[in-house]
Amino acid sequence: APSNNDARPFSKVLIANRGEIACRVARTCKRLGVRTVGLYSDADGRDCLHASSVDEAVRIGTGPSPKESYLRAEEVVELALLTGSEAVHPGYGFLSENATFASLVANAGLTFVGPGPDAIRAMGCKSRSKEIMEGAGVPTTPGYRGSDDDGG
Repeated sequence: APSNNDARPFSKVLIANRGEIACRVARTCKRLGVRTVGLYSDADGRDCLHASSVDEAVRIGTGPSPKESYLRAEEVVELALLTGSEAVHPGYGFLSENATFASLVANAGLTFVGPGPDAIRAMGCKSRSKEIMEGAGVPTTPGYRGSDDDGG
């Protein structure tokens, strides 16, 4: 029987992030024998460290801001499909907490490396996530219980 180390759920992952987190995900994938696709924007350039750390790098967006590149959820999914990726790892920030993005990935037949859309939605609201934890018997810290509980 294969060990857990031999049972890879996918062989190629698109890393939908940049910078140090993208480099860390790429290193881990390499250790696991998973091929990597990275994204780079015009602002970062093809020779940036995170694009150099992956097996294959593709350009996303032309603008200088993440909104014009890394946050373009539909384009990220299209690039994952075009490169033959079987999964998308969002890293952190950017699209990692976006339930709509997680749904787009799943609806395209790809694996989203992270929590599912329902979990992202539930945990995105502090008061709702606390209710879920309390309902599951997880100890929580007492706190404010007003209508603006998520305000900061």
